[in-house]
Amino acid sequence: MPATTTIKARKPQRINNAMKAAIKPQIPSANRYQKNKIFLENADVLAADYSINPDYQILRGNVKFRKGGMFMWCDSAYFYESSNSLDAFGHVKMQQGDTLFVYADVLYYSGQDELAQLRYNVRMINRDVTLYTDSLDYDMRNNYGYYFEGGKIVDSQNELSSVYGQYEPNTKNAEFLYDVELVNEKYVMSTDTLHYNTSSHIADILGKTTIVSDSNIIYSRKGWYNTEIENSQLFDRSLIVTKNGQTITGDTLFYDRTTGKGEAYGNIILTDSVRSSILDGDYGFHNEKENVSFCTGRARAREFSQGDTLHLHGDTLRTYLDSDSLRVLLAYNRVRFYRHDVQGVCDSMTFAEKDSILNMYRHSVVWSGERQISGNEINVHLNDSAVDWATLPDFGFVAEHIEDVYYNQLSSKKMKAYFLDKELRQLDADGNVLILTYPMENDSTYNKLINAEGSFLVVKLKPKQQMDRMTLWPDVVGRAVPLFLAKKADLYLEGFKWYDNLRPNSSMDIFGKEDEMNSLMQEEVKSARRRKKSN
Repeated sequence: MPATTTIKARKPQRINNAMKAAIKPQIPSANRYQKNKIFLENADVLAADYSINPDYQILRGNVKFRKGGMFMWCDSAYFYESSNSLDAFGHVKMQQGDTLFVYADVLYYSGQDELAQLRYNVRMINRDVTLYTDSLDYDMRNNYGYYFEGGKIVDSQNELSSVYGQYEPNTKNAEFLYDVELVNEKYVMSTDTLHYNTSSHIADILGKTTIVSDSNIIYSRKGWYNTEIENSQLFDRSLIVTKNGQTITGDTLFYDRTTGKGEAYGNIILTDSVRSSILDGDYGFHNEKENVSFCTGRARAREFSQGDTLHLHGDTLRTYLDSDSLRVLLAYNRVRFYRHDVQGVCDSMTFAEKDSILNMYRHSVVWSGERQISGNEINVHLNDSAVDWATLPDFGFVAEHIEDVYYNQLSSKKMKAYFLDKELRQLDADGNVLILTYPMENDSTYNKLINAEGSFLVVKLKPKQQMDRMTLWPDVVGRAVPLFLAKKADLYLEGFKWYDNLRPNSSMDIFGKEDEMNSLMQEEVKSARRRKKSN
């Protein structure tokens, strides 16, 4: 920050032999572009006492000076010719060419420092830029001015105020320190350190900054903001908070206020407090006008609107609002999710807030306790914090681990399961129903398996998953086989596979296992082809 000096008006002790006459231009033939040379061009009255100080003159009326290409006018002045210094009073005006104008009540100019100190009602106009203050020091050697007791700069786009401000007419660069405020018709930017260019209208953010508008609030410590075309690049975990309760943050943010689009790179987080959800990943995008968001790269969604938090991962996650302004979540490619009561994997998924249904597509697998449900498509309905019901409209396979290598199994063309208090209470199967079950004996052991086939099945269970009643009809065929006579092929229905290696076991276990997920999708394609041939 340039040092601030104060030059007080110099007054003679007395004035004798005053001369009153119209003053002609000083040395009319002299070169007016001599370095740091001030010429008196005009004054109506001159008063001086050469016996006291031969370098001291008092000028009154239409006073005009010149320094190179700079002209200065005032009502009265003290002029020190040999030191090229002066004190000017009343209607002070400085002009350089047709681009720079400075107005003040008082001017103190030091020829040695080439410093003009302007005081009271100061205005500096540079084309469409105007600086207002009561104390402006102007360094004529380096061609910049600065205020230090409060001021503001106004251009075609913004009004900027601060305690300290500096402006360079040649470069159009301005610097602002302490209690800085940039006021635009659409927003207000508040900070303690700001650099700004009045030509490009770009503000460089160099400290803790808040930008408040009707649509959002931006928090940043580093970056730039183009106030003319209203886009920005922000660093150091900057944050945007929209009026709808959504936020976006990341290591780097790109934001366009005109379109409402924001992009985030590096450890991004997109939140929606109203709809109780969070997206995070390596890259994110949000359109605040259309309420659309998506993220990629170790992408994760956390959904806690249902009480318990659902943790979901996919290569790409996307959210938007439907026609009823309710949120829809899309996840695709290698989707894995975890909740303490239910876990699952699939190729793609949708979750609609409107009906609280998880729609899973392409070789979907869901686990709950010791039970695994798989199918080409699974639809899971969530009621508050628990699974309410689930459907498998395009083939279903249910497996329940009993012990060792034994699993209860069921497959059919269609299925629907009903849950109560997070437990399966009823299962309906429709079309090509195949059953393989191990009934428990009175002594809690298993000694036989039952294999049956029919068209329709209803299974009802008691609390704690105890079998109540199973009805299979019509044209039922089947057989019972003692376990000691059963062959390995008798233990499993066609298409059985236990996918426990893919099951997420915690909220962080949703990541990884890309190769296993790819194998699962390839297996689904083969299974679909086999089912198509059999039909």
